[in-house]
Amino acid sequence: MDLDDNSRNLVQALTNGDPEKISTSRFSSLLASKDRDYLLSSTTQDDQVKISDLEGKAIGLYFSANWYPPCRNFNEVLIGVYEQLKSNGSNFEIVFVSSDEDLSAFNSYRESMPWLSIPFSDLETKKALNRKFEVEGIPYLIILQPDGSTLHDGVELIYRYGIEAFPFTEEKLEELRREERIKHESQTLTNLLTNPGRDYLLDQTMARKVCYLSSPACRSFCPFTLTFARYPHPTIGFPFTSEVPVDSLIGKTVGLYFSAQWCIPCAKFTPKLISIYHKIKRSLEGKGGGEDFEIVFVSNDRDQSSFDSYYGTMPWLALPSGDPIIRTLAKYFDVQGIPCLIIIDPDGKTVTKQGRNLINLYQENAYPFTCAKLELLEKEMEEEAKRLPRSNYHAGHRHELTLVSEGNGGGPFICCDCDEQGSGWAYQCLGCGYEVHPRCMRAVDPATAASVQHT
Repeated sequence: MDLDDNSRNLVQALTNGDPEKISTSRFSSLLASKDRDYLLSSTTQDDQVKISDLEGKAIGLYFSANWYPPCRNFNEVLIGVYEQLKSNGSNFEIVFVSSDEDLSAFNSYRESMPWLSIPFSDLETKKALNRKFEVEGIPYLIILQPDGSTLHDGVELIYRYGIEAFPFTEEKLEELRREERIKHESQTLTNLLTNPGRDYLLDQTMARKVCYLSSPACRSFCPFTLTFARYPHPTIGFPFTSEVPVDSLIGKTVGLYFSAQWCIPCAKFTPKLISIYHKIKRSLEGKGGGEDFEIVFVSNDRDQSSFDSYYGTMPWLALPSGDPIIRTLAKYFDVQGIPCLIIIDPDGKTVTKQGRNLINLYQENAYPFTCAKLELLEKEMEEEAKRLPRSNYHAGHRHELTLVSEGNGGGPFICCDCDEQGSGWAYQCLGCGYEVHPRCMRAVDPATAASVQHT
C-alpha cells in the first residue's frame, strides 16, 4: 500500500492540521471543482450527493468506459461486491470517473452502476484525476482510505478476493495472502474440484460412443453428432453425460480450461486446444507407462443452453454449469480473462497459469508444461532461430519484417497473423510494430508484399 505524501501535505495545509477535516478536505480537493461540491447519485441524472458526505469512508475511484469490454466485464463483478458491502453496512463508496466518448454512452453505462459519478461535463476534474494517479489503462480502481493511504491495484484485489478484500488495508491483504499461501501449499485436485454435494465431473465421451453404436437410425438422429444435450436419449433412454469421480484424476496432469461460448478469443482457441489435446493423448498412449493428461472445462457461459452447446464440441471433462466451485476457482487462480488454461501437476499442485500461451508457443510439445520442459524448449527455439533468415517479407504485410527476440527489441506480443499470444522470437516490422510468430511467417517476394493493401 502506497502513501501519498503530497496528498497528506495538501490536506494538512487545507485543514490547518485539524484531523477531523482530513477526509472531507482530501476528497473535496480531488473530486470537487470551483463550481461543484457534489457527485451524481445512482438514481437519476439530477440527484446529487455532497462530497462532504464521503467523510470517514473508504473510497474507490473507478476509471472505466462503456466502450471497452474488459470494463464491462469487471463492472459486473464490482457491482456484486459493492452491493454486498452496502448490504453489510460497510463504510465504503465508489466514484465513477468516466472515459466514455459522449454523454449518451456515459448515461447508458451509469444506468448499471449503483454508486456515485463525477459529472460527464467536468472534463478538468477527470483529467486531473487521471494525471494524479497516472492512469494508463482501464478498468482501474484506486482505493482511498480515510487515513490518507492509497491502494492502486483495486481491480486485481476485487478479482482475486472479492468482498473479502474489504476494508482494503495492508493488514487485511497480508492476512489474505497468508491464507492463500497456505491453501496453495495444501492444494489437491480433490479440494479444488469438489464441494460437499458433488465429488464428480461430467463426462460425455462414453455416452457418445454408446450412442453411436446403438443403431444406424440413432447415428443420423443423435444430436450428439452436433451438440451436447441434457435430455434423455430418444432410443436408449439415458442422459448424455456420465459422472466421473474427481479422484480418478489423481496422478494425471490436468488442465483447467476457463472458457465460454460467447467469448470470441475462446472460439478461436478451443479448436486449437482440442487438436493439441488429442495429440498429447496419442503421444502418451504410444509411450505407455500410465502417464496421462486430462482437461476440465470450467464454464463461464451465461446459461445452461450455451453450456450444453459449447461443451458438446469438447472431448474432455467438465464441471457442471453454474457450479459454485467455478467462481471460487476463478478467484483462487486470479483469472481475469478468458480463455485461460491452468495446469495442475500429478501431485495436485499448480504448474503454471500460462497454459494458453504455452500451447500457442509450443503446441503439443509444451506438455507437461514444467519449468524443466520449458527450459529445454527455449534452448531448442534458440537453436532453431539461428537457422531462420534475419529478415523476410510476409504475405500479410507490405513492409520487411526483422527477426527479433526479447534481448534485441522483442517481447510479449499478439501475433498479427493468428491473433494469439507470443513471446521470445518474432518477426517484427521495425517501422509500425507488426509482429508474427516465426511459425506463422508466410514468406513472399518483396514485390508481392508491396501489393498488400492493409497492414
